[in-house]
Amino acid sequence: MDTLISPHIITRRKRKTVIVVAALLATLSLTAWAINRAVSPSVDASNVSIATVHSGSIANTINASGIVIPVHEELVSSPIQTRVAKVHAKLGQQVQAGELLLELDSRTIQLAVDSIKEQLAQQENRILALTLEMEQKRKQLLSAIELLQLDLEASRVRLSRNQTLRKAGGVSAEDLLTSELNVKRNEIQLRQHHEQLDDNKRVTNSNIEGARLQKSILQKQLAEQQQLLAQTQVRAPFGGMLTWLLADEGASVATGQLVAKVSELNNYKVEASLSDFHARALSAGQQVLVEQGNVKLKGEVQTVLPEIQNGTVKLLVTLAEPHHAILRNKLRVEVNIITEQKQHTLLADYGPAFNGRGPQDIFVVRDGIARKTTLNIGASDGKAVEILSGARAGDQLIISDTSRYKERDSVRVAQ
Repeated sequence: MDTLISPHIITRRKRKTVIVVAALLATLSLTAWAINRAVSPSVDASNVSIATVHSGSIANTINASGIVIPVHEELVSSPIQTRVAKVHAKLGQQVQAGELLLELDSRTIQLAVDSIKEQLAQQENRILALTLEMEQKRKQLLSAIELLQLDLEASRVRLSRNQTLRKAGGVSAEDLLTSELNVKRNEIQLRQHHEQLDDNKRVTNSNIEGARLQKSILQKQLAEQQQLLAQTQVRAPFGGMLTWLLADEGASVATGQLVAKVSELNNYKVEASLSDFHARALSAGQQVLVEQGNVKLKGEVQTVLPEIQNGTVKLLVTLAEPHHAILRNKLRVEVNIITEQKQHTLLADYGPAFNGRGPQDIFVVRDGIARKTTLNIGASDGKAVEILSGARAGDQLIISDTSRYKERDSVRVAQ
């Protein structure tokens, strides 16, 4: 006969079963957790850069490398092919406007000047001779014209007398005809002398004008040669520092070769270079931030140079503080060209995890787990990025390089 089990024993057995099952489940969970912890990747928080999303303003910038150059700099070149005769200045010294820097050999120019002066003197003598000749011929012709006029008047008087006598039968028809022919001859001679006077004046004036034109050409050539002669005395175009000088006396110099350079070293601008990929985004008037160490100087794009060399475009930047103490010639600086300004937007510090604009996967840290999240990235100024969507203020992002975890959806962050 079966013995009934007491309810107390049944309850105790059920309790033991529950405890055993719970212990087994706990053991399995703990084992799974341990295995998962051992297998799933983790990263030490001290080995990554974590940025907190916050609200702020950002300027979208294009980064460029820049070099500080003087605002006012002038190159002095040789006007002729010659040699350096004498050097008066030293490289690096302060010079005043008009100060003599060096002398170039000017003997060939001086010979050219002397030759042109001789030709000018010849032309002046020719003009004077032509003028005197014209005046002399004019006087001779005027005297001849006066005599012909007297002869014409006399012949006309004889013709009139013979015409009267002919009516009375006092002269023959032949004598009357002779008188008429004498009048016509004198009229023709007088007309020819007037024409000769005009022709002589016209021809002589033409010769004089030709001589004057040649004189004018020679005067221009003389002025050019005298200007070249003056340029062989190489002088400072303005007050500044002599930053380059051909100081080798006797050295040959080609026409147009640089012999000196004077720079104004207390007034600067920046020449920036960047990839021509950004050429369409550049325009004059854009605001610029020039950085050197902890110093930031505001500026503005003055000119975008039209030529592109080796895939690089250059632009000139004027500075709001062109006399700043940190500036010096050939100083290399970082140039940030501002193409867009945004206020009250979500930002995070910039890091290698970001790659330009648009959607990209970034690890967002919540409760010790960094989960891959697609963020839409907007503007960047090289120090911060704009987050258009995918995160909210207060979220923490891993901004250091996470390429080793690109195949993972999540990573544990160990504190």
